[in-house]
Amino acid sequence: MEVPDSVVIRFAGDSGDGMQLTGGQFTLSTALAGNDLSTFPDYPAEIRAPQGTLFGVSAFQINFGSIDITTAGDTPDVLVAMNPAALKTNVGDLKSGGLIIADSGEFSKRNLDKAKYEVNPLEDGSLARWDVLAFDISALTLEAVKPFGLGNKDALRCKNMWTLGLALWMFERDRTPLVQWLKAKFGKDPTLADANIAALNAGHAYGETAELSGPIRRLHLEPTHPAPGLYRTVNGAEAISFGLVAGGQLAGLKLFFGGYPITPASAILHHLVKMKEFGVTTFQAEDEIAAICAAIGASFAGQLGVTSSSGPGIALKGEAMGLAVMTELPLVIVNSQRGGPSTGLPTKTEQSDLYQAVYGRNGDAPIPVIACRSPADAFDCAIEAVRIAAQYMTPVILLTDGYIANAAEPWKVPDMADYAPFPISFLDEKNGGDTVLPFKRDAKGARPWIKPGTPGLMHRIGGIEKGIDTGAIDYSPEVHQIQTDARKAKIDGIADSIPEQDVNMGTSSGKLAVVGWGSTFGPIHQAVKRARAKGLDVSHVHIRHIWPLPNNLGALLKSYDKVLVPEMNTGQLKTVLRDQYLVDARPLTKTSGKPFTIAELEAAIDAQLV
Repeated sequence: MEVPDSVVIRFAGDSGDGMQLTGGQFTLSTALAGNDLSTFPDYPAEIRAPQGTLFGVSAFQINFGSIDITTAGDTPDVLVAMNPAALKTNVGDLKSGGLIIADSGEFSKRNLDKAKYEVNPLEDGSLARWDVLAFDISALTLEAVKPFGLGNKDALRCKNMWTLGLALWMFERDRTPLVQWLKAKFGKDPTLADANIAALNAGHAYGETAELSGPIRRLHLEPTHPAPGLYRTVNGAEAISFGLVAGGQLAGLKLFFGGYPITPASAILHHLVKMKEFGVTTFQAEDEIAAICAAIGASFAGQLGVTSSSGPGIALKGEAMGLAVMTELPLVIVNSQRGGPSTGLPTKTEQSDLYQAVYGRNGDAPIPVIACRSPADAFDCAIEAVRIAAQYMTPVILLTDGYIANAAEPWKVPDMADYAPFPISFLDEKNGGDTVLPFKRDAKGARPWIKPGTPGLMHRIGGIEKGIDTGAIDYSPEVHQIQTDARKAKIDGIADSIPEQDVNMGTSSGKLAVVGWGSTFGPIHQAVKRARAKGLDVSHVHIRHIWPLPNNLGALLKSYDKVLVPEMNTGQLKTVLRDQYLVDARPLTKTSGKPFTIAELEAAIDAQLV
């Protein structure tokens, strides 16, 4: 039997079926087995939609294998459907010949009606192009946990563990870490812990003893062989949190985070609140404006101010971002992008805030913009955002998105000794003879950072235009022209301190460059890899520093005959590249709330070259 290099599984069910927990624990077991992996949690927008309805389906997809994995997979090989709605909303994505594992106990007339099925799809032949394994998981779970005396509702909550047990059997995963996790999670209620463990073991035993025929079989995927080191799975929100703290340590600064809950950005606050021992202060404000203003106040006081949100919240923060530009204080603003505008698609991913990040403030208010390409990359991007903010006395926008924030992948925990510190110094004596000049710029164009209360260094700061060097109010035409030019020149000069743009795969010239940013990295990388294997002259260029752009980027793009820019918006980076370099960048856009598939990008490359 031929063993595949990788397998894609999607767990799907009602919001209350625990699919995210099931997927998360399968991810943990997969990481411990040594496979490379990438995940894609897919949440419904409703906090708790009516049970069994199409718009209440929650799903978790994982792509894992013995090869380099950079995406969550185009199409699932296995779909675990816990009810009719989960089947209906996901079966269209399943690979032809793939496996459906369905809980037949949930395919009642009532649930079929909620999912808009006129007849039971498990019985009418409509699933003939897939292999189907349907059995009553609900009844099997109730039987497994019967000795523990749980009520019917609590007992059925264990069926995700039964399903997980079967999945662990299918892919030869060790149950021991899951058993330990369940004991810890339900430490205050040993009965619940024992019931869930019993369900887990029952699902595993079912695979071992039921003599399942036909579509189901055990698969062993060999582990990958990464570089030696300490590894853990990490999602984007975790990695950004770690990176912000690490950046603060490298700068010698304490970190203040002011935030307000919003999907999908809230997880950053949840992670940072656990890191007080690293000098982190967290503040959940009453609204988005208060959150960013508190962070600006912390920066004024000598700490590193950080705030985060998603598109609607970033819009509310816009005026205060202008204040940070005018006062020239360091500030990191994390935007976890989601589908918009307005409330839009609150739990789906998109890259539609690039214009907002680069241009979206009143007046000429330039702000550096950095974009993460993956969960693991978010760590280094957060450190880079801290470095630029602190060294150039400027707010910095760090772009991530819902996919990166929630997705997980293996991460080699770095040795911080490999990172060069960038210690920040505060002005502690007068810098203008017998006076203090709070806006006297250094060679980079940055003003000094002065802690309030430093003896002899009282100074004025605020949002009104200010005199050159002195900071005294002066909004004469000549001064405003000079200061506007100076603020712009400072941000433009950041390009001299960032790496030149490299080519991620391929050559530095040729017929086609596929230029991406953010979370499109994985599918672009795989599509270009496949296209090059077919002999096509195509290269992959992925941009981290969105503003200012790398110094060599214009010349690099002009060395290709064609430039294709895939992005999950209506063509925003494409427009920036055309504006800056007058290159004929062609857009490939998608705004469905889902990431690009490798197949979509392969087809676009073929259309350009074949």
